[in-house]
Amino acid sequence: MTNDILSKFKTSENGLNKSEVQKRQVKYGPNELIEEKAKKPIFLFLEQFVDVLIALLIIAAIAAYAIGDIIDAGVIALAILLNVIMGFIQEYRSQKAVESLKTLITKTAVVKRAGEIETIDSKELTIGDIVLLEEGIKIPADLILIESNNLIVDESSLTGESEGIDKDINDEAYMDSNILSGNAVGVVSNIGMATSIGKIAEVVQAESGETPLQRKVDRLGKSLSAIAIIVCIAVFILELFKGVPLVQTFMTAVSLAVAAIPEGLPAVLTLTLALGMQQMAKSNAIVKKLLSVETLGSCTVICSDKTGTLTENKMTVTDSFYYNKNKTALIARLCNNAIIKENESIGNSTDIAILKHFKDDDIENNSYSRVNEIPLDRSRKIMTTEYTCEDKNNIILSKGAPEIIISKCKHIDNDGSIEIITPEIKETLSKKINEMTDNALRTIGFAYKNKDENPDEENLIFTGLVGIIDPAKKSAEKAVKDCKKAGIKVVMITGDHKKTATAIAKDLKILTTGKVITGDELDSLTDDEYLKIVEDIQVYARVKPTQKMRIVETLKQKDNIVSMTGDGVNDAPALKKASIGVAMGSGTDVAREASDMIIADDDFATIVQAIKEGRKIYDNIKRFVKFQVSTNVGAILTIIATSILSLPIPFNPAQLLWINIVMDGPPAQTLGLEGAEKDIMERKPENGDILNRNVLLKIFISGIVMAIGTVGVFIYELNTTSSAKAMTVAFTLFVVYQLFNAYNCKSNSESSSKYLYMGIIISLILQILIIYLPQLQIIFKTTSIGLTDWIIIIIVAFTIIITEKIMNKVIK
Repeated sequence: MTNDILSKFKTSENGLNKSEVQKRQVKYGPNELIEEKAKKPIFLFLEQFVDVLIALLIIAAIAAYAIGDIIDAGVIALAILLNVIMGFIQEYRSQKAVESLKTLITKTAVVKRAGEIETIDSKELTIGDIVLLEEGIKIPADLILIESNNLIVDESSLTGESEGIDKDINDEAYMDSNILSGNAVGVVSNIGMATSIGKIAEVVQAESGETPLQRKVDRLGKSLSAIAIIVCIAVFILELFKGVPLVQTFMTAVSLAVAAIPEGLPAVLTLTLALGMQQMAKSNAIVKKLLSVETLGSCTVICSDKTGTLTENKMTVTDSFYYNKNKTALIARLCNNAIIKENESIGNSTDIAILKHFKDDDIENNSYSRVNEIPLDRSRKIMTTEYTCEDKNNIILSKGAPEIIISKCKHIDNDGSIEIITPEIKETLSKKINEMTDNALRTIGFAYKNKDENPDEENLIFTGLVGIIDPAKKSAEKAVKDCKKAGIKVVMITGDHKKTATAIAKDLKILTTGKVITGDELDSLTDDEYLKIVEDIQVYARVKPTQKMRIVETLKQKDNIVSMTGDGVNDAPALKKASIGVAMGSGTDVAREASDMIIADDDFATIVQAIKEGRKIYDNIKRFVKFQVSTNVGAILTIIATSILSLPIPFNPAQLLWINIVMDGPPAQTLGLEGAEKDIMERKPENGDILNRNVLLKIFISGIVMAIGTVGVFIYELNTTSSAKAMTVAFTLFVVYQLFNAYNCKSNSESSSKYLYMGIIISLILQILIIYLPQLQIIFKTTSIGLTDWIIIIIVAFTIIITEKIMNKVIK
């Protein structure tokens, strides 16, 4: 059979030679999954123009140019270019950050080529390569086995089944499956996208739906655009009826359109998200898409895997019971195939846990030599080894399921004294086993005997028990507690036994008053029945990855923002469907590709920290949106008021752009850097519009205050000085209003707002340059103003701070 397999793939027992490898690599390509191609820089750049706000700015620039106002058209064009360049830079950086992540993960394969054993990068594998497999590694491609020595493979990443699968000669072994025990040799049958994993990978390449922030920003942009169009038309008609020349009327409408749209919003939004993404990456949370950062802040439910995420993913002995500890330690070390090295452990998790538990016991076992082994068998549930020892009879050592071990024992070793197992001893052992089992511990019994005429696994002497479990991470309990304070529900989903899941969930305080159901129980529920109880379920046990999709969809039907974790290939559809899919760094390539975020350290606490960062980012987004929109509302009301009062428009288009982009730039961008609010993880998730009713009311009142102050001072200046100076004073007053307004928007954080203060100072210096620098006076049509004007400006602008204080007390 082996020769038939080798012949099928045109290889030999010595493997492919170098020239044949090169030919096949050219023919079949690299052994890697094809991911969505990164967008070319030119397309990223052009995409920045596909935006409602940018489009309206372009129209404004064209209109200004059409009426001969070259300077204003140039200023608007420059503003557009700055916006586009900033958006492009941040998107390009985020794309590169994701690409750099892939370089951190290197997979290798041990192959036999031209009779030589060598280790290569797994992507260099090709059809017909002979691959050597051993415990503790991942299978690097789809293989057909030509040798197998007690090989047990974990295919849960592909099938979702947590139980290991025995593999024999001529069986298929699938890419990314873990080898639990044994060793084997296989011939590569499929690579890359042709593997079983690759075929599933194709399914998850589809575009994801919009994130909550995309929908909110889209609604805000459409609302502002609609308001801008309505107001512009109304003012245009009003000015025409007043007899104002058509060109001047059109210019007024253009100015108003510029005032109504927060041109700096896309740039500041992108920058804030990008900075948040970089901050998360430092904490082991790699966010692949900018807009996914905010989705974390809106998360209402986290559906988390148990193993490795909430637990250590390291089976550990946490309980024990001995009649003879030294003898138990000797059995544990010798009846064991695990190997513990300085930087790695090889073998199945139970053997590793037992070996680690007894590694410090002072037991001399160097004089023993293994002569035989009866491997662990799933039906027998026992492993036995035979050893020789200098000047002694051969010794039989066994470990396995305690009920099996005890049934094969007639005696106990009570610290060297061999005693018959009495009914009282059996009752004691039964109570201890039940106690360990009730605590969801995997219980292992130990026994031995000197080799005799009886079968090796009969007439044994019992020595002790250990209880093993994958313990909860210390950081996870605090993280779950933080989630509950923050109004986020944590749901555990695991393929493990119901009792194990329940014990861990109780330990972490995930399971309180809610329900625990199994995958089979979930399948028995109709969609209507499940919808009624979905928010009462806190733990899912014996769940297959394919069932995760249903869990996500049903929770989303209840208007939840769902975060779903996963690491296997079959997790990919659920990761794609979730509001934010979170893949484990140690998971499969397909899971990472389908996710929105990758947790490099596989730690639940990292997800919670990312949610905190997401909330901070969302707060900062609301901060600068409130600041920028209040600027626009103030400018609109000011222009409408002067139009109704038959006054000249106090701002020209260049000044309006200066207000909306340059002046909003440093303050708005630094608002995006504000620290987290003190109560950020003690409030419920937000899933409403960026600007709620109360915030909109505050914005409107602030706009009225700024409009009244600006128009009032403008009228006073028009009656006492030239129109050029009156416009300069009104323009400067409105700018100072914005600087004070930026201060109003700062966070209630324990960290300093030094960046905001720096931004305000920089903006004020730039405004002074515009007023007093002759070259800039020409562009912005400003003139110098005196000390008295500055005093009036500061006093009047300070009213916005007083207004904010009053509103915070009256409007909650």
